[in-house]
Formats: sequence, structure tokens, C-alpha cells
Amino acid sequence: MTIQRTELSRRRLLGLGLGLGAATTLGLAGCGDDDTEGGAAAGDGGKTYTGPKVSLNLWNGFTGGDGDIFKKLVDQFNTEHANIAITVATYRWEDYYAKLPGAVTSGNGPDIAVMHMDQLATFAARKVIQPVDDVASALELSEADFAPTVWQGGLYQDKRYGIPLDMHPVGFYYNKTLMERAGLDPNKPPTNRSEVEQALAAMKGKGIQGFWMSPFQFTGGMTGYSLVYQFGGSLYNEDATKATFNSPEAVEAVDWCARLVTGGHSPANVGQDADYLALKSGKNAFNVNGIWQINDLKKSPDVQWGVAAMPQIGSRKSVWANSHNFTIVQQPRGADANKVAGAKVFINWLSQHSLDWAAGGQVPARRAVLDDPKFQALTEVNTLAAELPDAAFPPAAPGIGDVTLLFYTAFNEAVLGKKSPKQALDDGVAKADKLLEDNRKKYGS
Repeated sequence: MTIQRTELSRRRLLGLGLGLGAATTLGLAGCGDDDTEGGAAAGDGGKTYTGPKVSLNLWNGFTGGDGDIFKKLVDQFNTEHANIAITVATYRWEDYYAKLPGAVTSGNGPDIAVMHMDQLATFAARKVIQPVDDVASALELSEADFAPTVWQGGLYQDKRYGIPLDMHPVGFYYNKTLMERAGLDPNKPPTNRSEVEQALAAMKGKGIQGFWMSPFQFTGGMTGYSLVYQFGGSLYNEDATKATFNSPEAVEAVDWCARLVTGGHSPANVGQDADYLALKSGKNAFNVNGIWQINDLKKSPDVQWGVAAMPQIGSRKSVWANSHNFTIVQQPRGADANKVAGAKVFINWLSQHSLDWAAGGQVPARRAVLDDPKFQALTEVNTLAAELPDAAFPPAAPGIGDVTLLFYTAFNEAVLGKKSPKQALDDGVAKADKLLEDNRKKYGS
């Protein structure tokens, strides 16, 4: 698989609701340990399982290098648990989210599903996944075990639907060779607005366009998303009933990104992935991109690069991020208590083994793993772990991924110069408010 193909499949990962808006709303009966086939389960909420052998299907979208690591962890689990057999099915994320509702309705869905935080509310409202409060309770998990933003992101209507596995933020990648050519210290990337702008001026003086701004969500839109929050704005109001990404703060943030183009620091109309490829080829000095690029860059020893936390361009620190969560899927014919018990054991086991998962380019969600010296030895990933308290996650509202797409569309129009930042964001908010209203009617909340 080429780098571009891998990253394009991964970049749909972040809960954009692709195909979900047209999916049939599900009306599955709620299921849990009280609605089971085969009597009480031989388990204790995820700590152990002593019942008959169960076979569980697990769906995920790990199509890149992280998929190989995930499968190795599943193989290890299967070796250690003779009475639980996990079978993994991997799909591209956009296909996965479109396929899941229909598969569950027909009884052909998985038992366990990996899901992004910004999809939990949508699939909970559709009754595709079931609450897992009992898992958290039995395993004695609480907010103290995780970063608060990650832990709270698994809640919808005061019920827990996801057990967090990781957090994947964007980071600030820099080409050391270009920095050195501009007379900058290649080991001291800029950390704030003044330093970024001074560095860009120095590079422009050497004929270098230092910060290519992609008009696409990946990754210019994610830069703009981060800066909206850094400048003191937000995409939505507190209860996600109104879009607010046309506030003066949001306009200022998007305008800063657009002026990288008009100021000569970025080519116009940067193609998808061109910003990242230009960083690798020595044409672009700075690129905000996902943590998942770390392992790809390690495959290019000729590229002199580094990664740092997102510079603070605005008045506060903030960064775009998402999180993978484990969920237990509803079963239209009622849950098999033994399968549910086995699923809980797997979720607990992999959460505890998230240090191994970190090697795939993810920040573990559990605090205990973050403090492990072995994780701290993963220098680049550990660097971006410092962003965890500053993660700006979307609200837990059904269909929010579809609404957030409208911000990325507005961002695209502003960076391409099709509209002024204010006009683009005003137009986007008008559409977003209508979609938020439609979602409230559609999902009953």
C-alpha cells in the first residue's frame, strides 16, 4: 500500500459521518446482560471469563501500519485466552461506518466495534451500540484513570458507550534542513505566533514557502479547527444546538490560515497531501499533520525532520484530536451473555496493553500507561502526548460529524479565495444550524 493510499483511507477515520446521513434509522431493541440467550454469563464484568468458548467478531478501520500492530495484539489475546476467540474484520473507515448500521439490523454485525469518539453519539442514538457503564464499573475505571476530555467523550445522555483506547492529535512537523537553510535553529521549532511568523519571514527571504496551507480537511482544515479554539472560539455552543464557527474569533483564526497563501508562505490551491509530501521532499518547512505520520517519516531516513506540540498561535493552547473507543454492538435477536462477557474481557485486556498499541502511533488513553517509562521512550509519540489536556473534541451530539463537514467546506472556500473568511463561515453556519435542527428531529434529541 502506498503512503498516499494508506493516509487517504485513514483520513476518513475521524467521524465525518460519510454515508450515515442516508442510512436507515435503526430501531433495535436495547440489549444487555438482562436480555440474553443462554442464561447468566460466567464472568465478572471484564476481569475474567470462565464460561464456554465464545467466538467474537470485531470490526475496525485500521488499514495502515497500525492494523498490523492491532492484529498482533489480537493474536496475543487469543493465545492467552483459550475460551475466547476474536476474529478481526478490517474495512476502510468510510466503508465501515456506512456498512455497520445495515449489518447490525440484519444480524450480521460484529460483537465489538472500534469507533471514533465523534461517532459514539450517532451510533448510540441509532441503537447500534449498547451502554457499557457496567464495564467501567466492574473494572473500576473512572475519569481519574484517563484524561478528562477523553473520558467525558465516551458519554451520551449520561450513559457510557465507549471505553477509550487512545487519543490521536495533530502535531507540528518541521523540516530541519529548510530551517537551517533559513538561518534558524533546526532543533528549536517555533512555539508561538511571533516565533512562527518570524520563522516564515526568514524562510521567505531565502525563497522558501515555509507553511503550505492545504484547503482540505486533511490537514489544513484541522489546522483551522485548532486555531478556532486557540483564538477563543468554538465550533458549537455548549449544548450543540447552534454552530458558532463564524464568531469574530473563528473568522480571525481562518483568516490567519488564508493569509499564509496571500502572504506568499504557501502556494495557492495546495493539493490533497501535497503539504505533507512537500515537507518530505524538502519544499515545505512546517506542516500540521496527524500523529499517525510519525511512523511513516521514520521510514525516510534521508529526511531530517522533527515533531513538536502545536504552536500557540492564539490566546490559549488547543489542538484538534480524536479518540478510538471500544464499543459493544447491539444484537437484534438479544445478546448472548457469554459473548458480552468475553467482549468485556477483551476490551479490558487491550486497554491494559495500550503501551504496545502506542507503537502504532497513538497516545494511550490510560494515565498509567502514559507514565510508563517505556512509553516515554517513544520520543515522538510522547511529545504529542503533552497535547492531551488541550484536545478540542467535538460535542457528543448525534450526526455532529456531518455538521462539522460544513466548517471544513467553509474553510476550503476561504483558503482557496472563493469567499472572504467571514462570508464563507457565515454561509457555513447557516447550513450548519439547519442541519443541527434536522438532526434533533431525526434523532429525537
